[in-house]
Formats: sequence, structure tokens, C-alpha cells
Amino acid sequence: MKHGILVAWRKHYCILTLWLGVLIATAASPVNAASDDPDTGSAPTLLVMGDSLSAAYNIEREAGWVALLEARLPDDATVVNASISGETTSGGAQRIDDLLRQHAPDIVLLELGGNDGLRGLPPQQMQRNLASMIEASQAADAEVLLLGIDIPPNYGEAYREAFTNVYHALADKYDVALVPFLLEGVATEDDLMQDDGIHPTAEAQPIILDTVWEALYDTLLPN
Repeated sequence: MKHGILVAWRKHYCILTLWLGVLIATAASPVNAASDDPDTGSAPTLLVMGDSLSAAYNIEREAGWVALLEARLPDDATVVNASISGETTSGGAQRIDDLLRQHAPDIVLLELGGNDGLRGLPPQQMQRNLASMIEASQAADAEVLLLGIDIPPNYGEAYREAFTNVYHALADKYDVALVPFLLEGVATEDDLMQDDGIHPTAEAQPIILDTVWEALYDTLLPN
């Protein structure tokens, strides 16, 4: 367990006590649950900053992985999905301060960069924008889970490597948890991708949720 997460564990002890019971209960079969014990405090607020991959593009919103995440959490947990289709890291960096002030999240799930890559924007620019969002979230006393993405091979190996390395560099620098590839087990399966080859289908959303959930579990709970 990294140092930053251990500090956050101590600070949010009451919140995570609730989560411990809920996550153990839902490990085999996810269900909604809420604690009636006033001593356990409130369930956390999660802010999702993403693009079309988190905004349920071309599928029913309630079928998207963010909605499925909300259904898996305690009833009194709050999930704010601030994802916008087509969003770039520049747009996210412009919006995040207001969202942090408005919602005071305990956890920020940061899923941006895909549109930067598809537009061929400089990875250094993407890295600066993501870094500013991580710094703002940490300054607001929120844990960060960085959700990485990949781009198609036709963008060239050098650009693709520089793009994906951004996520690893940021995770190391800021000591935040990382999902290296949000669409792991999805992107290479034609029946789980829409006809555009970029966006996952409704059937893929539970797989995406499981990928996120594993990292979220490890971020919130001590070893």
C-alpha cells in the first residue's frame, strides 16, 4: 500500500469502515447496501471525470459502467458522473476546480486522454493537463484513481508509446492508483465493441466495471 493511500486511510477511517463491510459483502455478488450504524459515518462521494467511454456513448445511460458502479455501491454513496463525450484533458482541466468545490469528492476517477490521442495532440500537453487535475484533486483531499486508455496502432508506435507512458509517469510521480487500460478484455473483442471500433457496447460495461472495481477496492482498503 502506497504512502499516500495509507495517509488517506487514516484520515477517512470512518468512511472506509463502512466500505469494508460493504465490499466484503459484495465481493461474490454485488448488491446495494447501506449502513444503519451512525458510528460508521457517511459513504463516500465519487467524481468521475471522463469522456464518451464513461458517458455511456450510444447506449442507455443506466447501462454504462458508471451507472453500474453506482448500483454496486452503498445506497447512500454518491456518484457524480461529470463525463462528457468528446472531452479532452484541456476541457477537463478547465472544469475540475468548480466540480471539486461543488461536490467535495472523496475519490476522483480520472478517465481522460483518449480524445487527445485520437486528435494527435502532444502527449506532453496531455500530461500537463492530467497533472493539474491530479494536483487539484489531491489539494482538495481526494484520492485519485487514474484510468488509462490506449489508441489504435495506426497512430504509430512512437506516438502510442509516448501516449500510454503518460499514465504510468503520472501514477508514479503523484503516487496514485492506476488502471493501465480501461478497456482491457474489451477492445480486442469485436462483439464487445460498437461498429466504430472505439466505443464499447452495453455488454462490455460490466467487464469495464470489474476492471475499475478491482483498482478501486485496492485503493480504498488496506492490505
